[in-house]
Amino acid sequence: MKLFDAHCHLQDPRIFSLAPRLIRSSLDTGIAHFAVNGVSEKDWHLVKQMSESYPSVVPCFGVHPWFVPERTTNWFTLLRQFFESTPTAAVGEIGLDKGSRGKQIDFDDQVEVFRKQLELAKELKRPASVHCVRAFGDLLDVMKATGPFPDGVILHSYLGSAEMVPELARLGAYFSLSGFLMSMKSQKAKKMLKAVPSDRILLETDAPDALPKSNLGDLYFVEGDPSLPPELQALGENPHWRANSNVLEVEKETPELPKEMLNHPANIHNVLTYVASLLEMSKEELAGLSYSNAIRLFSYEGSKVPQEG
Repeated sequence: MKLFDAHCHLQDPRIFSLAPRLIRSSLDTGIAHFAVNGVSEKDWHLVKQMSESYPSVVPCFGVHPWFVPERTTNWFTLLRQFFESTPTAAVGEIGLDKGSRGKQIDFDDQVEVFRKQLELAKELKRPASVHCVRAFGDLLDVMKATGPFPDGVILHSYLGSAEMVPELARLGAYFSLSGFLMSMKSQKAKKMLKAVPSDRILLETDAPDALPKSNLGDLYFVEGDPSLPPELQALGENPHWRANSNVLEVEKETPELPKEMLNHPANIHNVLTYVASLLEMSKEELAGLSYSNAIRLFSYEGSKVPQEG
């Protein structure tokens, strides 16, 4: 059973030094590829470096809406240069945000930067990974004005309504699901998932964020995570290495995991289990479906992702 993490941030400063170990242990669980998304000019070189070191890493370059105010006057020229020197790269993370953090950033600036990057993705014939918080109406307007997108737009950690799915899908959207889905009421989540075309479903972790709400014994921990209480540190990284008695004992002592707890990319297995249950599919069927969708999406010209089913 192969999996493709369609959106993560292994270059994030919280886990960058641990990336070699995280990649290695995740590969051992069947995760074949990681789409690693840059968020600003400051980390594109790290994403590029990671993709050159690990064949499993698909590099993605973009300006995330939270980092729009930090962009330099030369940002778009530099972004083009990264794509010219990295033919394997996709576009991301880009997007729009009217949430608590996004409210601090001029929305017109967000739209301008987002639109330019979407147009670039279309020009380069690459998929684009999109962040959207409380701005789906605006997102749809921009996508209608610049689309359609035959090479795909990945709506990462999608938590939008079921009603918006058909129109977004017609424009070329894929719907990527992370641990954040577990924060949505299950009936609403199920309705939304049932609306997504089967050839547009993707799975992701958004690691080191979006830790799935799961039992301790089912989670992979990031070794050295400073947010973990000592009793959790002692359990080890891999749930399969833990003694059930120890897990049960610690679960009684630790009813809630720390909010800052880092998400290990191998926790995509927990996302797989949850989404499969809502869709009333087997894990094997959903894994195969989401993997083939991701392979198709990331098999653009210049990509190093093998074209397989």
